[in-house]
Amino acid sequence: MDLATIEARARAAEEAGFHSAWFMDHLSPPAARDQPMLDAWTVATAVAVRTERLHVGHLVLCNEFRHPAMLAKMAASLDVVSGGRFELGLGWGSVARELTDYGVTGAGPSVRAERLAETIDILRALWTGEPVDFDGKHWTLRDAICRPRPVSGRVPVHIGGSGRTLTLPLVARSADWWNCPSTAADRIAELRPSAGSARVSVQHPVGLAPSTAARDEVVEIARRRFGAWGGLVAGTPDEVAAALRPEREAGAELFICQFHDFGSAESSRLFAEEVLPALD
Repeated sequence: MDLATIEARARAAEEAGFHSAWFMDHLSPPAARDQPMLDAWTVATAVAVRTERLHVGHLVLCNEFRHPAMLAKMAASLDVVSGGRFELGLGWGSVARELTDYGVTGAGPSVRAERLAETIDILRALWTGEPVDFDGKHWTLRDAICRPRPVSGRVPVHIGGSGRTLTLPLVARSADWWNCPSTAADRIAELRPSAGSARVSVQHPVGLAPSTAARDEVVEIARRRFGAWGGLVAGTPDEVAAALRPEREAGAELFICQFHDFGSAESSRLFAEEVLPALD
């Protein structure tokens, strides 16, 4: 999408009462590398300054792309500019080919997870606004200062993933939110204890049909576009609400939806008016 389309859909989501809009962070689209894609931070900043209440974030920012001190500065700055509406989604980089093709890192998953853990420690230390000395395995800081501080003193940290070995222990240790990906949405009740005290959000590709007559067409579009993702929820508003309700009962407080029509104003309004009330 171009920025005008992204902005229009974000504003429609805000008007419908959505909490947040989330963007991806890649150097090129993983499944379509020849297609144009705007920088993740630029898009979030543009949307933040063009909205008033909508929170903005990424699911997820690749930790390997940015030095922790620079990330702390960027996050605090966008939080201040947006009036406290920035949510920091982080991951250790799950598209290994992207990291090697662009010369970012050849480190394996366990090392990248260690670096993410240190990054979060550094972020929280720097967001105090006080001088920071940090001696880690991967990063060293001396008398580092990050000002201004975030509006509320810190930015909520969201970590996405469902791996029991690397990701969920990091969620329990360091995250404010655990974002359960669509591939693991059917195991949210099973995995929830491993996320510790983190609040829970869930991703889903969603095919939302405005009527029974349109149901089959919408379901087919959703399956064609997002069927390979896992966790597809598709049907009428009643059917979508019924599919999401068990996750709500299991503790999910936020649903991040990739709609079959990429978040048109019509889908945003329909979800807000007919699905969300059924999940209260």
